[in-house]
Amino acid sequence: MSKPAQEVPVEPVSGYGLPERYGQMRSSAAEREQVIDILKTAFADGRLTQDEYEDRVGLALRPLTYADLAELTSDLPAGLQGPPHGQPVAATPPPDSRPFNKTAVASIVCAVLLPGLPLLAVLLGLIAHGQIQGRDERGRGLATAGIVVGALLGLLYITFVLRP
Repeated sequence: MSKPAQEVPVEPVSGYGLPERYGQMRSSAAEREQVIDILKTAFADGRLTQDEYEDRVGLALRPLTYADLAELTSDLPAGLQGPPHGQPVAATPPPDSRPFNKTAVASIVCAVLLPGLPLLAVLLGLIAHGQIQGRDERGRGLATAGIVVGALLGLLYITFVLRP
């Protein structure tokens, strides 16, 4: 007499092919960016109207679950697949590929290497902040550091050098 086959539990799957436990898990900023990239491609290919694109990107920018993100791309060819079954969710986002703002670098270099020109460091830092925001570049911290170091050196210069 043979033993009956042991039943293997089957994990429920959502309508988007995601295991239920992943569907309710919060997505990371990197995963929301991945969805926005899919939406950009779909818009560029003419699969989405401008209104649809703007609405979906607006939704993707909010903290969402995997199921919510999957719904935003479910009708597109490269829709979000979610994490593979049995694989852990990546804890680290992919490396940032945005360009680095050169004016931010110039600001901190000017503040550190040319302490006699603190106003230039502050000015370059302020310009860099505007460029970073407008161009979606990296370097906000360096620009801020250039402003702060330049301002502090300027105050020291005024206090100790220009003092009679």
